[in-house]
Amino acid sequence: MALLASDLTPDLAQAVDLTFAQSIWLWLQTNIMQIIGAIAVLVIGLLLASFLSRAAERALAKSDRFEPTIAAFLSNIIKYALWAVVLVTVLSQFGVETTSIIAALGGMALAVGLALQGTLSNVASGVMILVQRPFVVGEGIQTNDFTAVVQRIGLFTTELKQFDGLYVMVPNSELWNQPIINLNRNPTRRFELVVGIGYGDSMQQAREVLLGLAEADERVLDDPAPQAFVASLDDSSVGIGLRVWSATSDYLALSWDLTEAAKAKFDEVGLSIPFPQREITMVQA
Repeated sequence: MALLASDLTPDLAQAVDLTFAQSIWLWLQTNIMQIIGAIAVLVIGLLLASFLSRAAERALAKSDRFEPTIAAFLSNIIKYALWAVVLVTVLSQFGVETTSIIAALGGMALAVGLALQGTLSNVASGVMILVQRPFVVGEGIQTNDFTAVVQRIGLFTTELKQFDGLYVMVPNSELWNQPIINLNRNPTRRFELVVGIGYGDSMQQAREVLLGLAEADERVLDDPAPQAFVASLDDSSVGIGLRVWSATSDYLALSWDLTEAAKAKFDEVGLSIPFPQREITMVQA
């Protein structure tokens, strides 16, 4: 009487010489419930991971504190972490010892982290920039090396455009580890102009001229009020200072216009802007 693969137990299968196809069929019959359970866990787990990652991305994108880049990055982390949990769960359905797998993955992650510590430093700095938001796309910034407008913020690098039109790409770790001056973050800025007059000219008249120029310009804010003062006593001139506040968007044009207007008005009223001078006394031997 011939034996069928369905009549064999695993122990009996070891004692009987079966074909490869019969062995596979016997294994499938023996482990059918585990296979169904593993497939169910795999499908449900992957669907759940995708749903949760998309939900997290939508929730983070609604917050003003998170840029779209960081929202997508965090949602991918959630998805990959859930994939790892699903994989370990599926393997445990077949009796695989998952502790050794987790330890191996941990060791692999440590080795990759040590090999890519520079790259991971840029990623960590990119995350901090995107979360803390010392600057955003479109704002002008000033660092120790350059003054530029932010074009794009990535996880590894930040792309900038200098005011002379040059393209700059900076690793995020370099940006994060130095002082950054944001030229556009605050709504108002103060402009200070110092003009030198001769020692024989009237300081009061010079202050009144500068205040008149400030009051005549609509871009100058009334609060804080403009101030004119004696800023310095230099070798060849007396420095008369003017401080005004304006909207940040008007700062650059206002600084140019006030500087030009001050020179023209001083010439008109007869206030001199002297060149550097030296007095030489000849002493006979």
